[in-house]
Amino acid sequence: MKTLEIISYNVNGIRSAISKGLIEWMKESDYDVYLFQEIKANESDIPSELFHNIGYKTHWFSAQKKGYSGVGVAIKNEVLHENIVKGMDIHQYDFEGRLIRLDIGDVTLINSYFPSGTTGEERQGVKMNYLSDFYNYIHDLKKQRSKVIIAGDYNICHQAIDIHDPVGNKKSSGFLPEEREWMSSYFSSGFIDTFRFFHPEIPHKYSWWSTRANSRNNNKGWRIDYQIATKELEAQLQDANIFMDVKHSDHCPIYLKISL
Repeated sequence: MKTLEIISYNVNGIRSAISKGLIEWMKESDYDVYLFQEIKANESDIPSELFHNIGYKTHWFSAQKKGYSGVGVAIKNEVLHENIVKGMDIHQYDFEGRLIRLDIGDVTLINSYFPSGTTGEERQGVKMNYLSDFYNYIHDLKKQRSKVIIAGDYNICHQAIDIHDPVGNKKSSGFLPEEREWMSSYFSSGFIDTFRFFHPEIPHKYSWWSTRANSRNNNKGWRIDYQIATKELEAQLQDANIFMDVKHSDHCPIYLKISL
């Protein structure tokens, strides 16, 4: 295998996405790895055999709270991977099923569902703490594993180009100055926004739309889902995209291709 094609996708309920044709889309698209966020299900309630039947192994890390958060991986049987690590060894985040890691050769994939702060100050505080703790976690990991891809729903738009209404949302969680500053410091510490690496100035490309006011049909969206790579992977990046027309969720899948 000379390349690796990776999808990151907040499915907003894995069983809901399956009912809307997720498995059929996976069979048709045939990528190597699918990283899911917000699976909203206990592992025992996920019909994993549907993934196995089309040639994928699965790894799930559910939240302790039923029907909430959680992340998962579906990876082709022939893609050799190891060192499945569930969680970041910080109880309050692991309790919510926020992160899963796996290694494919010298490349490490991190799949994370970053907290949302939209429900109020308390959860915004959790989000900001997560950003700080995640920054430390990923820099510690980078000392041992230099080639890392951190995919997932970050729940942050980085620049004005990433959101349909930057002025109207300047005080909204997900586009707050302190969140955007965190993204800037993250990128400047040795990480690449792979979509912007290939498409630096393309506007109106979003990965999430509110379910209100016909937002998706009017493309009033936010780009809050990312596949972010360490600088050490820059020469191996081949393509990145956002599949806005794929609809099993209020998010859409985002794509990255790297050489191995």
